[in-house]
Amino acid sequence: MKKDKILFWTTTIIIFIMEGIIPALTSQTEIAKQGISHMQYPAYFGNALVVFKVIGALTVIIPQAPKFAKEWAYTGFGFVFIFASISHFAVDGFGFQVILPLVFLGILVISYKLYQKLYQKEYALSGAY
Repeated sequence: MKKDKILFWTTTIIIFIMEGIIPALTSQTEIAKQGISHMQYPAYFGNALVVFKVIGALTVIIPQAPKFAKEWAYTGFGFVFIFASISHFAVDGFGFQVILPLVFLGILVISYKLYQKLYQKEYALSGAY
């Protein structure tokens, strides 16, 4: 179980940094705005995406967040990674930028599976069933 917790927190922190901290700190830079424009999205979409990413990242990382909110956050990040990959492929063709979101999708899946495993063990031990 200790190994599971370490792997869970490692993958979850990676998601938190990549989808919460980095977007929050870089969303208004010129390169980020050019990236949104290059993907042919309107500017307001980038701003909305950052707000939801930060909320989702906080939801995933805070242990006391409700289970249903965590489920929605994991689902939302899954969509973000899948559609990022599709968007990059549609605009730029196949390349590293298509693969990278799928790598993060894999990290997200590991985090989610371990969250489920740890959540079930925690509630089974507490007798909450």
